[in-house]
Amino acid sequence: MTAPLPPFPMHVSVQEARTLLAALLPERRTETLPLAQAAGRTLAGDLRALVSHPSATESALDGIAAREADTLGAAPPTPVRLRVIGESRAGAAFTGTVGAGECVRIYTGAPLPPGADAICPVEQLLDDGPDGVLLRRPASPGDVRHEGGDFRTGEVVMTAGLLLTAPRLALAAALGHPQVPVLAPLRVALLSTGDEVVPPGQPLTAGQVYDSNSVGLRAMLIEAGCEVIPLGHAPDSPEALQAAIDRAGGADALLTSGGVSMGRYDFMRDLLVEQGRVSFWKVRMRPGGPAILGGWNGLPVFGLPGNPVSSLVVFHVIVRPALTGQPPQTLRLRAATPFRALPDKTAFWRATLQNGTVSDYGQQGSGILRSLSDAGALVIVPEGQPVAAGDDVDVILL
Repeated sequence: MTAPLPPFPMHVSVQEARTLLAALLPERRTETLPLAQAAGRTLAGDLRALVSHPSATESALDGIAAREADTLGAAPPTPVRLRVIGESRAGAAFTGTVGAGECVRIYTGAPLPPGADAICPVEQLLDDGPDGVLLRRPASPGDVRHEGGDFRTGEVVMTAGLLLTAPRLALAAALGHPQVPVLAPLRVALLSTGDEVVPPGQPLTAGQVYDSNSVGLRAMLIEAGCEVIPLGHAPDSPEALQAAIDRAGGADALLTSGGVSMGRYDFMRDLLVEQGRVSFWKVRMRPGGPAILGGWNGLPVFGLPGNPVSSLVVFHVIVRPALTGQPPQTLRLRAATPFRALPDKTAFWRATLQNGTVSDYGQQGSGILRSLSDAGALVIVPEGQPVAAGDDVDVILL
């Protein structure tokens, strides 16, 4: 007799897992923060330029501002002499007009005076009396920064969804914004499970392991901009797991590790299947296949495998993209060694980086946690498509 199919998808793809998890997450709240507090947050709305930059046509370097036509032919053997009639500096622009045979000393960022259209750098100048200067090369219009050359007033320069890195925060300030709208952090409860799991620092007995998952996952949640609600650890007991889950009130989602595979004591899986709601169980990937997504009293629950490498890799390629709305950043690099394919799963093999190439790390077991610390990348090998040495491959940097 054929066993009945489960009432939820089995063996979904990585992209399907991301999409299903993202669909369960609540709509993100927004808040407004001063620039000094917005680092690492996600921009929640477009930013328009409140000013033009540069605000005036200006010099890109120190030197003199002149009419290009007056300086043509200038060379070390035959310098051109111009009369200096003033200076222009940032905050104190020259107010007159540059005429034929005249120039103005100018400094980086200073407004270009009327009449001038080119700059000669100070390194190519020789003083010639109290009001004269000799040019050893022609002045160049290329050293002029034109008003609005970077951005103009009213232009949309930054779009919603951008991660606010240091350069982008500096740009927001240059646009004239003292504060920015950002997505409020998702509140994610974190629970580790398993009778064998022990907090670091306590003595171990045979078969026990230190709880590395909660440490690594907490750090990754913080890096993803989430607020972490630590639920600690629960042993392998349906009652203990249910009590721990019930402590996740106020969270936007619950992330667990362990108890989701096919063993007799994988109670997290059983709770979601029997008393909760399951969106999918198992992902066509290695490491990390036995992951489960579901809900418990309206709370989205994503159960990660207990093996530490599997847990962290699934977070990298599925959970983080769903939380942030940003797919993993990949590079196209040359494979220095072969990478094997699996017939029915996408493989994320650990690899080392050297001189723009990637090599198989060697130890690919899901319990080899040091491999994620030592390896610099995950090489993506699609189902049934082995990679030969010399092929180009997609790589996720760790």
